[in-house]
Amino acid sequence: MTGEALQIISTSKYQKELEELTDWLKEELMKVSITPTDLQWTILINHLNEMIKRSKEQETIPEVDPEMFSEVSSEALKLADGVVRKINNLSQDEMYVLSIHFETAKQN
Repeated sequence: MTGEALQIISTSKYQKELEELTDWLKEELMKVSITPTDLQWTILINHLNEMIKRSKEQETIPEVDPEMFSEVSSEALKLADGVVRKINNLSQDEMYVLSIHFETAKQN
């Protein structure tokens, strides 16, 4: 993990939750042979941090049209859904936006 990614974790208002989520997600990604690059991990960790913040602080993202994500694989959507369920208290729109990270990392 890059220094930048570690800094995001260490300075997070929700550091413990972010560490636990990141550790869990590493395992889930290994199960499906998806290996994000260092840059992809850094961007993903930042996104996860923001998702945790939205969950804790009762914030939402703008609604998305699921049709825009019709070409995202079921595998990427399943991973994203697992993250949304694990964080809890998030709209399903978060799943679609997050799935792009996994779909991109699948291409590595």
